[in-house]
Formats: sequence, structure tokens, C-alpha cells
Amino acid sequence: MNNTHGDLATACTLLFVPGDRPERFDKAVAAGPDVVVIDLEDAVAPGHKLVAREHVTRWLTDGGRAAVRVNSAGSQWYADDVAALATLGQRTGLVGVVLPMADDPQAATRLHQGTNVPVLALIETARGVLRASKIAEADGVVRLAFGALDFAADAGTDDPTTLAVARAQLVLASRAAGLEGPLDSVTTDVSSGGAAGADARSAEAVGMAGKLCVHPCQVGPVAAAFAPSPDQVEWARRVLSAGSAGGVTVMDDAMVDEPVLLRARRILQRAVGKDQS
Repeated sequence: MNNTHGDLATACTLLFVPGDRPERFDKAVAAGPDVVVIDLEDAVAPGHKLVAREHVTRWLTDGGRAAVRVNSAGSQWYADDVAALATLGQRTGLVGVVLPMADDPQAATRLHQGTNVPVLALIETARGVLRASKIAEADGVVRLAFGALDFAADAGTDDPTTLAVARAQLVLASRAAGLEGPLDSVTTDVSSGGAAGADARSAEAVGMAGKLCVHPCQVGPVAAAFAPSPDQVEWARRVLSAGSAGGVTVMDDAMVDEPVLLRARRILQRAVGKDQS
């Protein structure tokens, strides 16, 4: 799905671009992600923070549309990031703000209040994972995302089981708060989009609903991985047709009740989003 409105709440593909590389901003948009995220944090060296902030505000004021990842709330650059974005708000192309190292629901709400735009909370620590439910319910937070690399460093392990537990926590927290499924972590292999696509398929299988991308080549494969297949769409249509009379019915020797109908409706909603891309 290509969300031309840049809605963090429903986006499937988010493409990061360094804030100190303004020549790449329009190229990132042209790659077709649902949302471009201009990064003021990890992708920008300490000595380039000020100029990156200036590039971002100028581009957004001149008609660009993107979310912005600010530096973490405990960093020396955070207050200036928020102050710069506060001058933009909804009058420009600022569609949201990404809060890294999110582990405090009140900090997320303060960021929302300071910028007047939606917040995507990037969960990258054990503390953040354990507080994911409260963060997902915080005022202004419209989505959770998982930062596996920083989480692994914080947890002291990159064991797949530990990472799977963290992802499951974010999926459940998002669902309980009424949010779209969380966005999965970046894939560092940028030689092609194949690795990101494979990671996206695994993420979709456990309930995640999108993925963070760091290279234009990843956008297409990730979007395809989260889009329902033709067989899934056909199944969903048949299920809704079979269940149109209400109550419990049977299709292909399997019971069709309300949970099955709900799954079918969600598949078709994703298919509609894909067709509108």
C-alpha cells in the first residue's frame, strides 16, 4: 500500500534517509514508501546535527512531506529537535515524529504535545518492551516499531527466541491499544531487497504490519511481503460470501464464525490498500 497522505498509523513501508543528505530527500519519496522518515539521530554525526535540522525544516517548509526521527529524549540534541519541529507542525509537510529509545509513555505524550503531530514510538530496549502496553496507550502515540539491533545490544543477546518474545510483546500491546500492528526492525543487508523481503514475510507471520527500510531497493519487496496474495483474497471473498447470512456456517469442511469473518475482512482491507497504491 502506498499511503500518499503519509499516515504513520497505517503505513506499511517507512524509508529512512539521513537528515544531512538533502539531495536524497526527493529520491526517497520517488522510491514509493508509504512514509519517508528523515533521520536526525543515528544517521547523522554529532557535528552535523545543526545543519541536518536546518535541511529538514527547510525541505518540509518548501513542500516536502515526511516524518522526522528526532534524537532520543535523553540526548543533548533532543530539545533543539523538538523546538525546530514545533515551528512546523501541521502547517507544513511534517506528518509525524519518530521517538527512538522509547521507554516512557509520558515522554511520548510530551513529544506529541510539543510538535502537535502523531508519534511513532520506536521500542529499542528491554525497558521499552516491558512498558510497550503503556506506551501504546499514551496520548499521541499512533504506532509502535521495533528496533532489534539496539534491543539486542541492550538485552545482551540476539538470540532469535528473545527477539521473537519482544516482537510478540509489541504485537499484543498494539492490538490491546487498538493500534495497527507494529513495524518491524530494519534489515541491514542492502545488497538487494531480497533479505528485507524475507524478513518482512517472517514479521507478517507473527502479526507485524509493516517494516522500517534503510534503502530504496527494500521498499518494493517489503510492500509485496505484507500484501495479501491472490489466493488469500479469493479465500476472504468466499468466506464473507458464505457468512453473509450471519451465524455459523461451513465452507470447505471448515467452520466459519465471527473470528474467521474478521480475518477475512482484514485481508480484504489490506488488498484495497494495495490496489490504491
